[in-house]
Amino acid sequence: MASVISMKALLESGVHFGHRTNKWHPGMRPYIFTERNGIHILDLQQTVKAINASYNVVRDAVADGGTILFVGTKRQAQETIKEEATRCGMPYVTERWLGGTLTNWATISQRIGELERLERLHETGEINSYTKKEALMIDREINRLLIRLSGVRNMKKIPDFLFIIDVNREETAVHEANLKGVPIIAMVDTNCDPRNIDYVIPSNDDAIRAIKLMVSKMADAVIEGKSMRKDEDLEEELAPGEEKPAVVRRRMEEDAELADETLLGASTLAKIDVETTNVDEEISEAETDVAVEAVPEVETDVVDEDLPEAETDVADEAVPEAEADETTEAVSEVETDDAAEEVPEVDEVIDEEEEEEEEEEKVVTKKPAAKRKKAPAAKTTKIAKVDAEDVEDDLPVDSEDVE
Repeated sequence: MASVISMKALLESGVHFGHRTNKWHPGMRPYIFTERNGIHILDLQQTVKAINASYNVVRDAVADGGTILFVGTKRQAQETIKEEATRCGMPYVTERWLGGTLTNWATISQRIGELERLERLHETGEINSYTKKEALMIDREINRLLIRLSGVRNMKKIPDFLFIIDVNREETAVHEANLKGVPIIAMVDTNCDPRNIDYVIPSNDDAIRAIKLMVSKMADAVIEGKSMRKDEDLEEELAPGEEKPAVVRRRMEEDAELADETLLGASTLAKIDVETTNVDEEISEAETDVAVEAVPEVETDVVDEDLPEAETDVADEAVPEAEADETTEAVSEVETDDAAEEVPEVDEVIDEEEEEEEEEEKVVTKKPAAKRKKAPAAKTTKIAKVDAEDVEDDLPVDSEDVE
């Protein structure tokens, strides 16, 4: 049979670490593998065998209708014991072990009945008929009983097995189980006495990971035993000669397509309808956006086709204007050239006249300086006027020749 747990998982959880060598119990000598740095190392091969044996015992006991009481009152184990016992539906003790839980079960069951009676006072509303002080005392009693008995309130009889975490700490539980003949499965460390334990699991009982690993395996055994019990109950309910009905699983044909109404509920169908409407709206919006984006593209295409025609028209219109501008520029250049040619001629005439005036001045007898100075100025103005008239007479002739 395959192992319930692997050696690697035990090593990772630190199950192999024991206590210091000066605190060991001689009864644990067969389970100790070696000593290292003043600490005993447990033999994990024996641990694996013990876990497998305990797993099978618990599974078979639960399959026969038995119960397993999980006991772990030390701080490292309280939360783990409560979670795993609740998961597998078994009783547990995580607070102080009440003396007489097994040997005086009748009294413990009476206290469980008292707890239920006090809780019914709150459920029925009868607690309101009590005074304030009496109601307060009842609430305190309920809290105290819940702390002590909440884990075993559903236990109707003495359990068939006890699973204990620390044997030294739970010495009272071990003693009561031995008196009542209840088998014990326990995690036993190197400082514990294994003689009073029926199924010894050599393991580190202080590491949280090691505790969680062991308790989870026992809980899995309980769950497996319950599943086996259900199968046996079904077989017992059948009449003699009747066979167990085979589980028929309908195979859906690959080509067959079922409607949504047959597979989905009303609320799911309503959500699907809302989603489809939203998708349709998004599709319509996307189509409108595409149409709007397509219109400018068409306009741009038309404009691009019209541009060459417009450019040709503009070019045709621009040609005469350019020719006219060129002609006007040519006329202005010709005029400026004629004017430049005429300017030296006027200067030559002015120079000749000035020479004649100088000769006349030499001939003229002595006159006042003011009169001599005014005469040349008046003559020069007259000469400038004559030159300007000659230039104006010449310009129209040149323009006509150019045209």
